[in-house]
Amino acid sequence: MRKTLLATAFALFAAAGGAQAQSATYAIDPTHTFANFEAAHFGTSTIRGRFDRKEGTVQFDRAAKTGKVDLTIDMSSVSTGVGPLNEHLKSKDFFNAAEFPTAKFVADKFSFGGDKVTEIAGTLTLLGKTNPVVLKASNFNCYQNPMLKREVCGGDFETTIQRSQYGMSYGLPGIPDNIRLLVQVEAVKQ
Repeated sequence: MRKTLLATAFALFAAAGGAQAQSATYAIDPTHTFANFEAAHFGTSTIRGRFDRKEGTVQFDRAAKTGKVDLTIDMSSVSTGVGPLNEHLKSKDFFNAAEFPTAKFVADKFSFGGDKVTEIAGTLTLLGKTNPVVLKASNFNCYQNPMLKREVCGGDFETTIQRSQYGMSYGLPGIPDNIRLLVQVEAVKQ
């Protein structure tokens, strides 16, 4: 009788989700995901731009407090609102988009505050060089999207990188080494 009660209790616990973590895969929504950058311009103003084409996935498990990110950015999609500047940024002086058409952010270390992601640590590969990067969340949330009828998770993340670590030294020191990256991301549960 005791074995039957334990087996029944275990089956109910497992059916209700129990302690088993449920990892889910989310596809990055390109219409709500942007990788933006800011660079000071000779101490006068700030140049801002973004990359319009990107794709990737996020694996996320709030219960286990784990996750993985795989984000690829098309470097030829850089957009500053100024055509000649876009072309210069695609050149060998900066992103060298012809030789290095993509940048990649891969991460598998998620930090949480409660059930909210506070930080994601991984690596950024740019111009063929890979360096560690930590994205800090200034906002994070999950919600049931009324149009898609699926869960969407996302937030605003930021970090500062040194472009010289990736071999991008054109314009130093007039255009500073430190570049602020701002990533807004939303991903749809699959």
